[in-house]
Amino acid sequence: MSGCEVSGAESHGEESRPSRMRRGRAAGVPARAAPAVGQGRGPALQVALNGSRGAGDGGAVPLSPADLAESALAAVAAGAGEVLVHPRTPCGRESLSPRVVGPVLAELRGAGVRVPLAVPARVAAEPDPAGRLERVRSWTVLPDRAVVPFAEAGAEPLGRALLERGVAVDAVVPLGGGAGPEPLARFLAWSPPGFGRVRLVVELAEPDPALVAGMRWLPPVPVVLYGREGAAWPVLRLAARCGAGARIGVGEVLSLPDGRPARSNAELVAAALLLWGGATTTAGSR
Repeated sequence: MSGCEVSGAESHGEESRPSRMRRGRAAGVPARAAPAVGQGRGPALQVALNGSRGAGDGGAVPLSPADLAESALAAVAAGAGEVLVHPRTPCGRESLSPRVVGPVLAELRGAGVRVPLAVPARVAAEPDPAGRLERVRSWTVLPDRAVVPFAEAGAEPLGRALLERGVAVDAVVPLGGGAGPEPLARFLAWSPPGFGRVRLVVELAEPDPALVAGMRWLPPVPVVLYGREGAAWPVLRLAARCGAGARIGVGEVLSLPDGRPARSNAELVAAALLLWGGATTTAGSR
């Protein structure tokens, strides 16, 4: 597919090859052996365990720390190479408190989740930029990565503070739809320490190859593409064709590509890998 090359994919040699995307197994899906992210090479497939979902969004949404750990293990067994979890208080409020983040991460790691774990550091968890800085500096248990939306105030110092603590940063930039140019401009102007531990995560409002083609002049960092709800599956196909990483899970979409409600994160991951294989095969035949 023309116009899909992205800077991060181009700059990482074999890591850019879609054929190295992790494959796995869920119920009814044949296993396809491949190394996990962090053990092998290739674009990341990150599972978004819960996102902004709650109990009213159906049984596929894991709620308690134990449920999150069980869902993460199943998603990794199905082929996910990374896990994104939104830690919440017992009453369901998203939080950056070390008393909330630490136990959730400990639960997942204690259950045997061995892939990189990411948490979001965003307004929904702490509205005040200074408060977000204070929270991440007080963490006693660290995630492997933190998601920092560059559409929110204070993204630059927050990202710097995370990097200084040894936490890799996923810089989220929205493109398309009603998104303005400011988040991308802020990311491009950012000069953090340890830029090698930064990844550009692009939220696409629609699977527009022209938007991706325009990213060829961006800094040489790994790129992840994802969409929400109706854009989730089309954007995942685009990511496969472009050799970028991708994100899927009930945090982004509650239905399978054929419209049926997803029963679990593992089912979404398995469906994503099937789509990924088909998209890369189609792209390779052109």
